[in-house]
Amino acid sequence: MTKLFRTALDELGAVLDRVDEADVDRACRLLADAGRIGTHGLGREGLQMRGLAMRMFHLGMPVGVVGDMTMPPLGQGDVLLASTGPGETTTVLKMMEVAKKAGATVILLTAERSGSAAKLADFILLVPAQTMASDQGAARTSVLPMGSAFEGALFVLFEVMILKLRDILHVTPEAMRARHTNME
Repeated sequence: MTKLFRTALDELGAVLDRVDEADVDRACRLLADAGRIGTHGLGREGLQMRGLAMRMFHLGMPVGVVGDMTMPPLGQGDVLLASTGPGETTTVLKMMEVAKKAGATVILLTAERSGSAAKLADFILLVPAQTMASDQGAARTSVLPMGSAFEGALFVLFEVMILKLRDILHVTPEAMRARHTNME
């Protein structure tokens, strides 16, 4: 493995070392107890959120992706899991407002605890990584471009969350596999 690969992996590991595992466990419990779950993020964060929604579906969880035609309404007892690394994404802020007005709990994934989105969230899962808001000058902390450190950390975090949810929900790997599509 080249030095560049090692540097990138070490940086992602350092981000994940700073994620509070007790907060991860609490977020997983909120998701496991939700009536319905909506996921929302934009750009590459949105791709990570879609991947998480897919694995939650494989667990048998009632999950949708905001913006998809099959996204059910959210209300009391439901959860919106939203991601905005920089903490200021207008569309994410608006979806959080809609969810809260409907009575849903909002869990936020962000690198910016002091951002506007954090003020709206019911629960914050801090992922302290470089984002588009901190990728230049003295704020830059990663060799990875723009928000890639945040997005890469989300991928690994979500895989661990799926393992934790699988245990909470008592879902076997075979049951997950049985929910995978055969239409490919």
